[in-house]
Amino acid sequence: MRFCVELLNRRAGGLLVVLFLLLPLAGRAQSLTVILRDSLSQAPVIGGSVSVPGTGVGAATDVRGEAVLTPAPAAGTRLRVEALGYRTRLVAAPAAGTPLTLQLAASAQAIEEEVLVTATRTNSRLEDLPTRVEVIGEEELTEENGIKPGNIASLLGDLAGTQIQPTSPTTGNADLRIQGLPGRYSQILRDGLPLLGGYSGSFGILQIPPLDLRQIELIKGSSSTLYGGGAIAGLVNLVSKAPVLGTPQLTFTANQSTLKESNLNGFASGRNQRVGYTLFAGGTRQQSTDVDGDGFVDVPQLRNFMVHPRLFYYPKNGQLALGYTGTVENRQGGDVAVVQDQISTGVPKFFVTNRTQRHSADLIYTQDSLAGGSLTVKGTASWFRRGVSTNTVDYAARQLSYYSEVSYLHRYGHHTLVGGLNVLGEDFQPLPAASRTSLLNDYTYATVGGFVQDDWQLTPTLSVQGGLRLDHHNIYGNFLLPRAAVLFKASADFTLRLNGGYGYRVPVPYVNELDEREMPLVQPLRGLSAERSQGLNGDVNYLHRFASGLSLNLNQGFFYTRLQDPLVLSQPVIDYTNPLQYTEPLTWYNASAPTVSQGLESYARLRYDETEIYFGYLYTYARRQYDAANPNVPLAARHKLSTVATEELGEHLALGIEASYTGRQYLDDGSTRPGYPILAALVRYTTGPWTFILNGENLLDYRQTRREAVAFGNRANPVFPELWAPVEGRVFNLSVNWKLVRQ
Repeated sequence: MRFCVELLNRRAGGLLVVLFLLLPLAGRAQSLTVILRDSLSQAPVIGGSVSVPGTGVGAATDVRGEAVLTPAPAAGTRLRVEALGYRTRLVAAPAAGTPLTLQLAASAQAIEEEVLVTATRTNSRLEDLPTRVEVIGEEELTEENGIKPGNIASLLGDLAGTQIQPTSPTTGNADLRIQGLPGRYSQILRDGLPLLGGYSGSFGILQIPPLDLRQIELIKGSSSTLYGGGAIAGLVNLVSKAPVLGTPQLTFTANQSTLKESNLNGFASGRNQRVGYTLFAGGTRQQSTDVDGDGFVDVPQLRNFMVHPRLFYYPKNGQLALGYTGTVENRQGGDVAVVQDQISTGVPKFFVTNRTQRHSADLIYTQDSLAGGSLTVKGTASWFRRGVSTNTVDYAARQLSYYSEVSYLHRYGHHTLVGGLNVLGEDFQPLPAASRTSLLNDYTYATVGGFVQDDWQLTPTLSVQGGLRLDHHNIYGNFLLPRAAVLFKASADFTLRLNGGYGYRVPVPYVNELDEREMPLVQPLRGLSAERSQGLNGDVNYLHRFASGLSLNLNQGFFYTRLQDPLVLSQPVIDYTNPLQYTEPLTWYNASAPTVSQGLESYARLRYDETEIYFGYLYTYARRQYDAANPNVPLAARHKLSTVATEELGEHLALGIEASYTGRQYLDDGSTRPGYPILAALVRYTTGPWTFILNGENLLDYRQTRREAVAFGNRANPVFPELWAPVEGRVFNLSVNWKLVRQ
């Protein structure tokens, strides 16, 4: 009996040992492992959460992107998966013991409150700024890279209050107009450094690819207080991509359009604790196209190559970035027989060739934790050359531009103070050439400026921003530029902004609107005053997120800009049946009365899960008060409507449609042109690191040439009227993007 009892005790003890050893395995069998991956890069999503709604069961993902739920929920239980910067997902739990791997797609809505704006120098969150700033984020730039990889022109034109206005059918040049004013009143920055101005503004926005940018910041209205003269209508700050610690990236994009445009772009970046780099390189090859069959090309022949390397060094509490940008471009338009190298017999043929080179170097150094604040030193120097050849003129010129700035930012209580000094200048010189015309006019400008700005958080709901700049120009004297902005958060949903300021712009002889044959006819600048402006912008914003997940954003804004002493270029009266031969001198002069542009901007945006719908309306009333006969500012449409709808169909497929209507426009001679619609559609498919985009632009094939000719008179020396509508017609493009991100 004792033997039996001991045997039972031993077996019982052994069973207890076995049960003790099996307990961890049993516990592990009752757990569920969920693995989160980025849908594009397949990198683990760190810091995400997986939970069972309505219970206390949940876990966060670790450095491997894994979350373990204990106890494991029953098969079929709904799980909520969330991560900052990604779309939330609801999925069914698998059987216990079966790992679940999920792909998360990026969400612009999820990170919109984390957007930092650099153009105002305070690096503040978007929703905390008294100044209204509109931001195009990396997701939109990525999509634009698949639609128009060669440049950002069409993307800028999609913003409310902006318009991309073509200026020449033969060279394809274009201007960025903000709030009804011509492009010369807009300032373009790259990483807070003035990029394009004067003669070097030629083809500028047509040479900046979206793949090289992280975000675009737009401030409308007089903004010269921030960066000096030129920003009367507003400013655009292009923010370059920067390397991410421990996350190297490699991206390639290839694109082909039915308009005979081919693009090949690449971007790479990497960083460790001390050093980093980014590198963009890309090119565009556009074949000339005569869309309407009139014998003149409507889309010029283009060969473009750009390279933009940047090196980064990270000392303690600081960052140093050194960059170089090089662009070489050749574009040719005119008679098809010349551009396409066809044999020409008989009469002379018109052609225009632009050969440009742009070389820029820049430095940006920031040092944090310096006497409780942050020091920034930055500068850039740019060399631009443009040579023009036509069958009647031949000339070339170069422009040297430079900008340097030292600023210091300090946060003191409820105040964020920033102040600094800057020096900028331009040196324009004609180059020796076998010229058949007189040389261009040279000039040398230099400006020294100082500025101070205070962002004051008076109460949790009221913020005030005040700024003051004093500039001294070597020819046009002193400019004192005050600026103020107010932000009032009336409730969790309502926000009101009001900002106003002064601006100025000094005269330069050559602007984008000039025909190449007109430039040698521009007379030297004599007896002119700088243009000065006063501007006021405001908006009321309503943003509410409902419990259902629906997000509604309503915005109503207004703008007013008064431009004193506007510069006007005298123009010969042209009879298109018997045009003049571009021989009369052209002279800049200050008009006796101002130009005033005012209007309203309205938009509504709906978001629900993977669906987004946008409606926008712009009313612009721009008047030249110095011209009683033809007071309307040319090409400033009184009414403009736009709508966009996008839908994400699962993780891989997305659809989009965009429609707009541009209302009646006035030309320089006071005549009117009718409104017209534009329709576009997009299909995007993503699988692993690959993204394929099929896009169609101007699907209704609306063209100015369907209503009137865009070339008149002598074919050897034609006259081209103002362009108020597209000339390139319907266009389809197919792009392929490959992106690799390693953790």
